[in-house]
Amino acid sequence: MVGFALFGAGRIGAMHAANIAASKRAALKCVYDVHAPAAQKVAAQHGAQVAGSVAAALADPAVDAVLIASSTDTHVDLITAAAKAGKAILCEKPIDLDIARVEQCRRDIANTGVAVQLGFNRRYDASHRAVRDAVAAGEIGQLQLLLITSRDPGIAPMEYMKVSGGIFRDMTIHDFDLARFILNEDPVEVSASGSVMIEPALAAINDVDTAMVTLKAPSGALVHINNSRLAVYGYDQRVEAFGAKGMVQSENWRASSLRRWTAHTTDAQEPLLHFFIQRYSQAYLDELNEFIDCVANKTAPGVGFEDGRKALVIANAAWEALRSGRTVAIRYD
Repeated sequence: MVGFALFGAGRIGAMHAANIAASKRAALKCVYDVHAPAAQKVAAQHGAQVAGSVAAALADPAVDAVLIASSTDTHVDLITAAAKAGKAILCEKPIDLDIARVEQCRRDIANTGVAVQLGFNRRYDASHRAVRDAVAAGEIGQLQLLLITSRDPGIAPMEYMKVSGGIFRDMTIHDFDLARFILNEDPVEVSASGSVMIEPALAAINDVDTAMVTLKAPSGALVHINNSRLAVYGYDQRVEAFGAKGMVQSENWRASSLRRWTAHTTDAQEPLLHFFIQRYSQAYLDELNEFIDCVANKTAPGVGFEDGRKALVIANAAWEALRSGRTVAIRYD
C-alpha cells in the first residue's frame, strides 16, 4: 500500500482524495489545506487525518508519496520540500508560472532521486492515447498535421483569471503537452493569435479568451491548437492526426451513444460531458495507477518534471508570439 498525503482539498483535491481512497493499492493518510475546514471535510470523508502543517505531513513515516492539488503558487515549495523529505510526488500542472522558479526547483531536487509525475491527465485518456499509438505505429504514415480542439464550457471567475498566468499557461499548456506526446518530438517554432470575444475585462489584464496556436516540429509536422473559454454546448475535446496514409480522430465523449431522429431533429445526440472531471474521470484514475506503479516499483513516471518544464517553455514562447505578432523559435535550454 502506498500512503499518500494530499496537499490541497479544493474541487480537484477532493476528486484525487476519492480516487486514492478507492484504490486497493493506496491509502489516504493525511490531508493539509490552508483552509482547515476543507481539509477536515475531505479527511473525514475518507478516514484520513488532518495534518497540522506541511512539515508534519512530510515527517509522517506512513506517508510514501504526496499529491499536490493546491494553488499553483505553492507547487514549487511543496515539490522541493517533498523531494527533500524523500517522498514521491504527483503534482497538478503547472509546476509554476515563472520559468525561473521552475529552473531553480529542478536544480534543488536534482539529486533527491524521487519520482516526480506531472498531472497532464490527457495523456492517460484512452482515445487520445489511441491517436498517439496509431501515429507511433505508422498507421497513418508520416504525421503531417495534428489538430487539437480544447474549449471550456464556461469561463472561470475573474478572480481566478487574474492569477492564472493567462490562457496559454493555464489552459493551452495541456494541449502543448498533448502535442509533444503525440508528436514524440519537441516543437521548434510557434505562432499565435488571440482575441477577447467573451469577457471584456480580460483586456485589462492582457489576457485573451479565444486563441489559435500553430506549432512546427523538427520533422515538419504542423500542429493547430484552438481554444475558447466558452463553448455553450459543453466541454469540447477533440484530436485529429492526419498523415500520408490516412487520419485518426479522438472525438468528444458523451454520457451515452444514443442518437435520435424525430420530426423536429435529425441525428441528435446526448449533450457533451460537462467539464474536465467528468470527461477525464478514467484518465485521472489511470494517471494515479501509473504513479502508484512508479512508487511501488521505483520506476520513472511517463510524464515527469521535464515534461512540465517544456510545456511551460512552449506556453511562454506562445505568449511572446502573440504579443509580437511573429513566429518565435522555441528554446528549451
